[in-house]
Amino acid sequence: MNYTYIVECRDKSLYTGWTADLKKRIEVHNSGKGAKYTRSRRPVKLVYAEEHTTKSEAMKREYAIKRMTRQEKLKLIKKGSCPE
Repeated sequence: MNYTYIVECRDKSLYTGWTADLKKRIEVHNSGKGAKYTRSRRPVKLVYAEEHTTKSEAMKREYAIKRMTRQEKLKLIKKGSCPE
């Protein structure tokens, strides 16, 4: 399974990414070895995730979410899903 996810950073900013292992990816972000953006904004908290059957689908969805405004992302998070 592949996931598109949104994390909320310590400064309340939102970061969107994709992964095949959601739990491990959040741990990597919080260890400081994740995306450059999240390194100085730790800890991060998973606030939204979607499951996808292929890597390609997850990456396309990541791109679509990254193009959303902050308000659209917050609406998605409020409505959304967060598997753990």
